[in-house]
Amino acid sequence: MAPQGRGSAIVVSVLLLVFNYNPASHNVVGVGKSGYDTCTASSGQTFQSGSDQIKLVQGGNYFICVFNYNPAFHNVVGVGKNGYDTCTASSGQTFQSGSDQIKLVQGGNYFICGFPGHCANNMKIAVNAV
Repeated sequence: MAPQGRGSAIVVSVLLLVFNYNPASHNVVGVGKSGYDTCTASSGQTFQSGSDQIKLVQGGNYFICVFNYNPAFHNVVGVGKNGYDTCTASSGQTFQSGSDQIKLVQGGNYFICGFPGHCANNMKIAVNAV
């Protein structure tokens, strides 16, 4: 079997779910398709890497980005702005399950693939949660 390419290893999870935790809820935003450069919500809005904002509703609501990928070929590393810009994953938290649900913090959220060369080929996403 031929190895899977970067694009085919990422599966889009396009779900916007509301779970009623008392009193907070969260929404799931899938990330994937051809890389980590796009979040798509079921409302039809697409959030491009670094260009748009995902709005957090006050009162305890928050967003979760879901990364689905083949862990033999990819991972997800949470990094700062500099790590995102330079594709450096030295100090970020690494997720390797193949189905990671990562709660976004208010402000900049930056994720890259830590496998050699993947981030440089645009397997990264920046989400500004306000």
